[in-house]
Amino acid sequence: QVELVESGGGLVQAGGSLRLSCAASGRTLGWYVMGWFRQAPGKEREFVVAILWQTGSQRYAESVKGRFTISRDIPKNTVYLQMNNLNPEDTAVYYCAVDQGTLPKTAEYEYDYWGQGTQVTVSS
Repeated sequence: QVELVESGGGLVQAGGSLRLSCAASGRTLGWYVMGWFRQAPGKEREFVVAILWQTGSQRYAESVKGRFTISRDIPKNTVYLQMNNLNPEDTAVYYCAVDQGTLPKTAEYEYDYWGQGTQVTVSS
């Protein structure tokens, strides 16, 4: 079992920045991927970014490329999402997830464990 706890959400003005954190605890075996998804009101949950823990290989959604950066702190078992130049369309609940696989994937059904989510609100 893997437990994920997100933090760092909040309210920010358009053009501002936020950094989300996701701390993982429990049992992760072999190769695995940590990803971020988001769900805006009235919309389906969508892929944002993922990182392969062992190599640092990353995959981004087109909508966040150049603005969002994922990174990891291996000793702390924590992944970060630095979000810059935020706009109101980024408003959503952001979820951290783990997939025990070898490639960063974009489909949410591939992910086995999920955090509770953290709200990000961007005002115009």
